Amino acid sequence: MNSDVEIAGDPLAVPHLLPPVPAHPSTVAGFAGLARTITADRAGWAPLVRYDATTRWYHRLRTGPGYEVWLLSWVPGQGSGPHDHGPSSGVLTVLDGELTERTARGDRTLGAGAQRVFAPGYAHEVVNDALEPAVSLHVYFPGLTEMPMHTAPHTLTCAAPAARRDTAVG
Repeated sequence: MNSDVEIAGDPLAVPHLLPPVPAHPSTVAGFAGLARTITADRAGWAPLVRYDATTRWYHRLRTGPGYEVWLLSWVPGQGSGPHDHGPSSGVLTVLDGELTERTARGDRTLGAGAQRVFAPGYAHEVVNDALEPAVSLHVYFPGLTEMPMHTAPHTLTCAAPAARRDTAVG
């Protein structure tokens, strides 16, 4: 009796029969690009957004090898509290509305399209100080395993420099 390999041939010898390997980012620039790609696909993320007046709403949108992507909504007055992301680096992109990022270096207003890239240990607080709801996208690599809270905004220390990218996503 013949084996499947004898009848059909070795499937690894015929690469066109294999499904394509999905492309995943592996650099900070790649993760920032992933965030811009997801941002541009409004039809993919907008129907998922929910607003909750009692707590920040969040939804894990995607995972890949060593990273995860989260979608968050913020009604006016909601904030993250002062925190860092443990060993994770990240990309924060504002999709709709306006958020304020507070760090030891001061406050920065982030409008729709603004993007912030940060390294492990970077501490900040994100707040919706505006009068309209906001939506943001967060990419963490490696995936978020801890989010140590800090006692007050003035204790935030920028343990690692953050790259600044406050340009509109096109």
